Amino acid sequence: MAYGYWRAGRQGEAAEFELFFRRCPFQGGFAVAAGLAQVLAFLRAFRFAPTDIEYLESVLPITTEKAFFDYLRVVDASEVSVSSVPEGSVVFSRVPILQVKGPLLVVQLVETTLLCLVNYASLVATNAARFRLTAGPDKKLMEMGLRRAQGPDGGLSASKYSYMGGFDFTSNVLAGKLYGIPVRGTVAHSYVSSFTSLAEVNPRVLQPLCGGEPVDFPSRVEAWLSKVCQLLQAPLERVNRGERAAFVSYAITFPHNFQGLVDTYCVMRSGIPNFCAVALALNELGYRAIGVRLDSGDLARQSVEIRQVFRTCSAHFQVPWFERVPIAVSNDVSEWSLEELVQEGNEIDMIGVGTHLVTCPLQPSLGCVYKLVNVNGCPRLKVTEDEEKTTIPGSKVVYRLWDDAGFPCMDLMALEEESPPKAGKEVEFWLLGRTKETGKITPTAVEILHRLYLKDGQVCQALPSLEEIKKHAQASLSKLNPAHKRLQDPEAYQVTVTQKLHALFTDLQRDSQ
Repeated sequence: MAYGYWRAGRQGEAAEFELFFRRCPFQGGFAVAAGLAQVLAFLRAFRFAPTDIEYLESVLPITTEKAFFDYLRVVDASEVSVSSVPEGSVVFSRVPILQVKGPLLVVQLVETTLLCLVNYASLVATNAARFRLTAGPDKKLMEMGLRRAQGPDGGLSASKYSYMGGFDFTSNVLAGKLYGIPVRGTVAHSYVSSFTSLAEVNPRVLQPLCGGEPVDFPSRVEAWLSKVCQLLQAPLERVNRGERAAFVSYAITFPHNFQGLVDTYCVMRSGIPNFCAVALALNELGYRAIGVRLDSGDLARQSVEIRQVFRTCSAHFQVPWFERVPIAVSNDVSEWSLEELVQEGNEIDMIGVGTHLVTCPLQPSLGCVYKLVNVNGCPRLKVTEDEEKTTIPGSKVVYRLWDDAGFPCMDLMALEEESPPKAGKEVEFWLLGRTKETGKITPTAVEILHRLYLKDGQVCQALPSLEEIKKHAQASLSKLNPAHKRLQDPEAYQVTVTQKLHALFTDLQRDSQ
């Protein structure tokens, strides 16, 4: 295709493409735009290496003119400009996420990479945002899906964009290093089951936090276990010794960060008594356990039972903080099972989720497309029997209109040369796909949706940090009407065009027939 443009002498023609999606993912009403920073980094570095040219010469037909390869040696994105919604913004179907302008051949060449960078990033960020909406503002969410991710690159990206979409922590240590995401994690079941007795614990001593002689920690734990079992009326002989040894070893290694994985064996008969014994022994030496994690069974019900045990121990042993020991859960948590885990009455504090799309296998892509809308100042239109796939022609400005209640209520697409709508003044609009359906609205506020981020190959405004993008995403969601952000059966958000754009659209449709 690039060679075809070049042979026709069209490689330098001014062109504009738009990147957008046709349907909101997960049968929802919105998406969260992501991937802009990677797009800009790619474009700034875009060029063909000598080895790239050699490979292309080996695979293209032998009739390809040598001058074409000489042209490719100097191709870059120095004449490309990109306007985009700010990363983390809430976006809707048919509205451009990116507007890309530049030489026709170049902006065509970058199509696949831009789609790859935006599709996956936006899908994961949207998935994470939906989990955050379901969980509410108070539950902690930990992303822990690396083992099931779409390869290392997909896993690293998903950790980043899950955090952007609203998660609090990641178990991906490399993502923590590269992006500054807070890292959390616990031991595995294999660690717990690898121990069989306290004889395997080495070292056995632990230094009290406030100084003093090191103590034989396993002996302290054994003493506390007897008290805990007596209080809970739990048979001491049925509490697993290997599990207790694993907890003791881990507590000696990380006395400030001890968290027990309590479901390797029986949760209430073994895991919780062992955890309580180790945590209370740590408390005696000045340390506080940071929580427990459940990874199987009825998570909501067990959380209530565990909280009651913590309250009982707190009151009986006069350790006030113990009743508030955080309870974390995991185990193939989906958007649907999450609803049960956040209902009132359970005692769950943190939820571990594999957001790398393992919970939504029917949505492998956001479905972004990249379509030509203008060449040499002439609008271009794709007309198809599938109305959904018909494009909106011309160079456009998109305005977000706000209603009396303070919610965004409509995205209005207008041609670049049109006067912008104004707050407090009536605006006429046409609904997309409904050629005879028009309406009027008087917005209370008007916002230009896109900003210029790349001008002639150079980034022209400072990019926000990941933390700033995350805050922007949450702010964007908080401003959205609840009817539009319902996770099931949301009310459709209105995307419309001006009278002038509507007339251009219908004229081009008629001329193409």
